[in-house]
Amino acid sequence: MDAGIVGLPNVGKSTLFNALTAAGALAANYPFATIEPNVGVVPIPDPRLATINRHIETEKIIPAALRLVDIAGIVRGASKGEGLGNKFLSHIREVDAILHVVRCFETAPGGDDVTHVEGSIDPIRDIETIETELILADLQTIENSLPKAERAARGKAPEDIVRLGLLKQLEPMLNEGTPARMLKPETKDQQRAFQRLGLLSAKRVLYVMNVDEEDPRGEGELAAKVQAHAEREGMESVAVCAKIEAELSELEGEEKQEMLEAMGFEEPALEKLARAAYRLLGLQSFYTAGPKEIRAWPIPIGCKGPQAAGTIHTDFARGFIRVEVYSIDDLDELGSEKAIKDAGRMRTEGKEYVMHDADVCNFLFNV
Repeated sequence: MDAGIVGLPNVGKSTLFNALTAAGALAANYPFATIEPNVGVVPIPDPRLATINRHIETEKIIPAALRLVDIAGIVRGASKGEGLGNKFLSHIREVDAILHVVRCFETAPGGDDVTHVEGSIDPIRDIETIETELILADLQTIENSLPKAERAARGKAPEDIVRLGLLKQLEPMLNEGTPARMLKPETKDQQRAFQRLGLLSAKRVLYVMNVDEEDPRGEGELAAKVQAHAEREGMESVAVCAKIEAELSELEGEEKQEMLEAMGFEEPALEKLARAAYRLLGLQSFYTAGPKEIRAWPIPIGCKGPQAAGTIHTDFARGFIRVEVYSIDDLDELGSEKAIKDAGRMRTEGKEYVMHDADVCNFLFNV
């Protein structure tokens, strides 16, 4: 699962990406500092791993992770090729969800003048600029697809009829400036067809409010506008000061803790951001635990036992027999796998078992 960081030039995307991936160097202060997308792997902070480790000794602990893509700044007219826009839009097409970084500060940290590509600070206008480019690109996709879809639907194949119906629903929505993600397909056939369209504005969005050092919690007027916009859409928002997070990413141990305490934070804002992105992608974690490693595995919410087993190795899915499973709460309460078994809380589940968040699993398979 991939998430793409998007936004106008000079809103702090690459600074945020570098902090998230602990890359260090900050981006240059001019549009298109990043031409090719940078890719990084971001661990998902997870206190449940430490809970497991309190009861099961191990050589290493491996958290779940997201693949993060830093996509160069999109400008007005990107859907028509402005600012190498088509290339950047194609990078967005390849990710599963969008982290939309929005500038919510007037003056750059340290008082430096960071030029806004639009000449003024207006986060809602900036959101609409990006959204418009995604919608216009989707309209081109739909207008190009409709004639072929109409011809295919004459054959009366159910999937072709469903596809045509979706395209006809989406075209007026997009023309009115409504993103495709606001359409809610009702049937499984519609959901599958909708997913196959690969529309840019269908992707779920986490709005990342890049705030200044005086407002690290995003309580100011600019951030409030973005929060309200996200709520209207049914999306999430997270306030982050990219400058502070970049500094925190370079610290460890006591120094990092001292800086967090000085700001009144329990954790870096980036940890909240990583977890919010994880939820945005519709993911949850199950765990495997043993003397060699304790590991969190990301899976889609609602997936079944064999699919989860396949994230470890394809042979596990192919030869799935059953899964022995218990909860982290059971482990924390009873203290060991043996005690869980003795208490009758170790469950054996088959191929139709729907995985729960925080399941600890031992898969049995035969190939």
